[in-house]
Amino acid sequence: MKTLVIISHPEMMESGSQQYLLSSIPEGKDITIHHLESVYPDFKLDVEMEQALLKEHERIIFQFPFYWYSAPALLKKWQDEVLTDGFAYGKRGKALTGKEFGLVMSIGVKEEEYQPGGREGFSIDELTKPFQAMALKTGMVFLKTLPIFQFSYLTEEQKMNLLIRYQQYLTREKEDSLKAREKWFIQELKSTDTSKLNDGDQFVLNQAIEFIEENRDTIDELKIVLDQME
Repeated sequence: MKTLVIISHPEMMESGSQQYLLSSIPEGKDITIHHLESVYPDFKLDVEMEQALLKEHERIIFQFPFYWYSAPALLKKWQDEVLTDGFAYGKRGKALTGKEFGLVMSIGVKEEEYQPGGREGFSIDELTKPFQAMALKTGMVFLKTLPIFQFSYLTEEQKMNLLIRYQQYLTREKEDSLKAREKWFIQELKSTDTSKLNDGDQFVLNQAIEFIEENRDTIDELKIVLDQME
C-alpha cells in the first residue's frame, strides 16, 4: 500500500510535533511526504501534478495544525482546486473511489476540552464532519482521525506511544482488531535492521516476537473453546 501524506503547515521547520512525526517515519515503506508550503510558497498549485500524486497512492493523509476548527489556508485552497468535478466527484469523477483518507491533526488545547462539557463545545468527530463529507463525496473510506493534543506537554513515554500510533496510521491495513495490531508489530520487528542493534538487542527482539506469537496462539485456542461451548 502506498501512502501520501499531504502536510500543510506554514512554519513546519519550527514545529516540534511535525519534526517529531517526520523523524519517526519508517524507512523502506511506500510513504510519500508532500509539504504544500514548501512546494508552493506562492500558493500557485500545479493541479495536474497533485491529481497525479493522488492517483498513485492508495491512502491519503492530511496532516496539519488545527487552526480555528479547520485546516491552514493552503490546504483549503488545495481542496478547492484539486478535487474537481470530473476527477474527484461527478459522473466521471471516480479517481479517488475506494482510496483511504485520514487526518493527523496537532491541537493546542487539552483533549478534555473537546469532550462533553469541555470549553470547545464540540467533539473532534463533530468538528471534522466537513472532511468526512469530503471523503463521502469522493468515494474515499474515512479513517478514524489521529489527533495530537498539546504535543509539547507529552512525556517521553507518551511521545513513544504517539510514534507507534502514527507509524500504524500510515502503514497498517485498515482493520483495527487486536490480531491486526499484533500482525503489524511482528512485521515491523522482523523488518528491523539488525546491523544497527546493540549487543543483546537481537535476543530482546526475538523474545518480543515470540511473546506476541505465543499470546496469539493462546487467544486463538481460547476462542475455539468458547465457540465449542456456544
